[in-house]
Amino acid sequence: MIEVAVDTGGTFTDFVLRKDNDLQTFKLPSTPKDPSQAIIEGLGCLLPGLDQPFKLFHGTTVATNAFLERKGARVVMITTSGFEDVIFIGRQARPKLYDFLVTRPSPVVARKRVIGVSERISADGSVLRGLSPHEKSRLKAFLARERAEAVAVCLLHSYVNPSHEREIGQWLEDLGIPVCLSSEVIPEFREYERFSTTLINAYLVPVVHRYLHRLAKRLPRSSIFVIQSNGGMLPLRVAGSQAVRTILSGPAAGVMGAWTLSQKLGLSRIITFDMGGTSTDVSLVDGLPSYTRDYQIEGFPVALPVIDIHTVGAGGGSIARVDRGGALRVGPQSAGADPGPVCYARGGEKITVTDANLLVGRLPSEHFLSGRMKLDYQAALKAMEPLSRALGLSPFETAQGVIRVVNINMARALRAVSLERGYDPRDFVLFCYGGAGALHAAELARELGIRKVIVPAMAGVLSALGMLASRPMFDYSRTVFLSKERLLYPEVAALVEDLARSALAEAQALGFISDDLILEPSVDLRYQGQSYEITVPFDEAFISCFEKTHERLYGYFLADHPLELTAVRCRVYVRGQEFSFPGWSPEGPALLGQVRIFIDNRWEAGKILSWRGLAPGDSGRGPVVIISDYTTCYVPPEVGFLVDDLGNLWLEIT
Repeated sequence: MIEVAVDTGGTFTDFVLRKDNDLQTFKLPSTPKDPSQAIIEGLGCLLPGLDQPFKLFHGTTVATNAFLERKGARVVMITTSGFEDVIFIGRQARPKLYDFLVTRPSPVVARKRVIGVSERISADGSVLRGLSPHEKSRLKAFLARERAEAVAVCLLHSYVNPSHEREIGQWLEDLGIPVCLSSEVIPEFREYERFSTTLINAYLVPVVHRYLHRLAKRLPRSSIFVIQSNGGMLPLRVAGSQAVRTILSGPAAGVMGAWTLSQKLGLSRIITFDMGGTSTDVSLVDGLPSYTRDYQIEGFPVALPVIDIHTVGAGGGSIARVDRGGALRVGPQSAGADPGPVCYARGGEKITVTDANLLVGRLPSEHFLSGRMKLDYQAALKAMEPLSRALGLSPFETAQGVIRVVNINMARALRAVSLERGYDPRDFVLFCYGGAGALHAAELARELGIRKVIVPAMAGVLSALGMLASRPMFDYSRTVFLSKERLLYPEVAALVEDLARSALAEAQALGFISDDLILEPSVDLRYQGQSYEITVPFDEAFISCFEKTHERLYGYFLADHPLELTAVRCRVYVRGQEFSFPGWSPEGPALLGQVRIFIDNRWEAGKILSWRGLAPGDSGRGPVVIISDYTTCYVPPEVGFLVDDLGNLWLEIT
């Protein structure tokens, strides 16, 4: 079976095709108005005629963009009477504590489209007030009046007793619109987080479902899987109804690709650094990828397990400007794929990070993307002049300043996932990928005291490669409160086994064979009196594991303080074959020419090397610019590089 991975990014759409362990790569500018257009065009180049069966693994930004641009469905929310304002009150946490003029992002549901129903379930699951029969006609009339395109049903304490939510779901089955029940999306306590996650899912389901249905219709010979935010795959028929799980689709695949390759290289501790055209995503891997359930998008919680990725608006297309105080700023606004940086000669007029790298010599105009695309140096130089005049600097000093500012922004993100989480970045290897990351990785590593940087041979398409290495994965959870003498291994094990049976049954219902399924149980623990939990793997040493994790995160643990368990969890994933990376052999000459690079306010001579021309074992020192098909690596002075057997670049920072 032919397998094709497609990662739709803000600037480029990446393709990796695998057939008989051979890999082909391809890259096209994204088509933001219709992402499927670039996909069909790219697949047409890789699979002429599209007349053969193939598996398509897709990382998509459709859900993210629909949320950020507020282009989701016209959604109605149904909740318990008296709790209509929960979603608007939130946690009353200010995004900026001392800013009186801060504005909160607009919610995805208008207050007038929230309706309360007369029912009540207590925290122990007992029914205090049943659903009144007249609510059925009242709800249907309300949905018709509001022209609802999707419904989120979020009732109080439905995580422990979902009967009322299910009854409302049955009432609305004949309306022909998506109905999302919070007891199915996220059956966990904390009303605000549960309401928010379910509401966002309902808001996005019609958009994502239409997009995937349209894509499947245009690719009738394909079996489509969508990468979800936990790094696993979802079959098409599941992904359409669980759109909220795809919000970090592409970035999560990148972390999975980096983790898979790092295992092959014998590395267990890496910090992933993915700099694309629009944003930079960073994550920490300490043996396994890091996960969180505290993810927020524009301040709205999505309380599902996602790979812990920190994103900043810093990419090759990030726009440079001077603010009202006269300071140089870079991002988060981006030139995107259309029109793109000025040097792309597609109508862009605002200076970007890519333009700055071109002007200082890190991006040779004749050799960009191995010569397939020529950059317009003069256009970038002319566009830089207004910015440099405003700062009183030369165009090259200004370009150098743009690079330094964006590096500061990205270094702050790297510290957020390491130092701020109790990790010393000096104990990790910086794992760099994305089209623009290798231009900045060495300087960022030096800033954080990291000694080694790896730039994969397929750095420009590593997120797509990670999709080929991913497996179907499903997360299940159940809220359970246990404390004191009941927090014993046998009692907790019984709860975990019960959830595992349900999880296996649901996975098998999707067509997966039980012998291929692997379970990973975990539990949420906290000290009594604490407000938030730590998720740890479940085995006989689960309490000891909690104490060690608590000490790493907070610097202490309380040996004699009673614990409380709040949830049991089970991850089910499908057993897969070990992913094999292709070997490396040189093609053509290594030396392409000489280049002048602007470093510390002076010009220095450097070399331009072809990555494809380098053989395993080749090494050297900067200043060097190394060109590949989809990424360019800048090796600063006093930094050494080495090519390994797979063609990856290892940078040694001194």
